[in-house]
Amino acid sequence: MTITILNQKKNPLFDRQEVEISAVMEVSPKIKEAEELVGKEFSANPENVKIKKIKGRFGSTSFIITANIYSSKEEKDKVETKIKTPRKKKGAKK
Repeated sequence: MTITILNQKKNPLFDRQEVEISAVMEVSPKIKEAEELVGKEFSANPENVKIKKIKGRFGSTSFIITANIYSSKEEKDKVETKIKTPRKKKGAKK
């Protein structure tokens, strides 16, 4: 697994760091895996990381991950939107 930092910007208004990295992996990373990857790369707690987008091309092993890294979990909860109702799983019976 190879990681390259493409863009890194400090946003003092929201007290966060906005990053964009390129990761070469065999399979598309899940959101939890991407949070841990970004947290490890920037020495941050994975629960303070919000993944905005994971972009990959069909058949490619290169993925671009866009994320926001907050200074604390409280800051993340204040800024990021939350899902009000839980989503239903496919094929779930009523």
